[in-house]
Amino acid sequence: MKRNAKVLPISLWIILFFGFTIMLTSCILSNQSGLATEKETWQEVLENDLNLLGHRNWILVVDKAFPEQSSPGMKYLYVEQDLLPTLDYVLDAIDNSAHVKPIIYQDKELSFITEEQMPGIKAFRSTADKTLKGQAVNTLLHDDVFKLLDESSSLFRVLVIKTNCTLPYTSVFLQLDCSYWGPENEKMLRERMSEH
Repeated sequence: MKRNAKVLPISLWIILFFGFTIMLTSCILSNQSGLATEKETWQEVLENDLNLLGHRNWILVVDKAFPEQSSPGMKYLYVEQDLLPTLDYVLDAIDNSAHVKPIIYQDKELSFITEEQMPGIKAFRSTADKTLKGQAVNTLLHDDVFKLLDESSSLFRVLVIKTNCTLPYTSVFLQLDCSYWGPENEKMLRERMSEH
């Protein structure tokens, strides 16, 4: 009996198998890289990531000139809206979480910029004060904030939400802390441990 079908050599089957495996693996990894798909909004990405983020992670809501950094711990999202409505949404999402609360940092330089230097900065500061009302806000020099981020991003993830704001030193840096276990509890725990 004659067979018309050609049989592929075993070496070709192996090449096809490994090629398919590599292609499938790269598709899976690209979906796990943390990039938003076309169907996901930045709000959905934030809410999904917030479930994974915890104590010592950071969420940054930044102006448009904030640099993209090469650290593998940094994940970037770009949103085409102003900084303060974005910050308001992020703070609400954190407040509604069951596990984290923010330690808030702003650039010290922001307080010293004049309206003559940068029209609109006074209105920004006024609205930012309302957005952050009732919250403790720490101010640090911009370079000092970057030092904190450099130290953190080598070990802990940092989510950067980049907005279309074009005012300098307006970025807000949120270091996440545990909301259900505070420093007082930690101090008492360490004291009890040192006694034994």
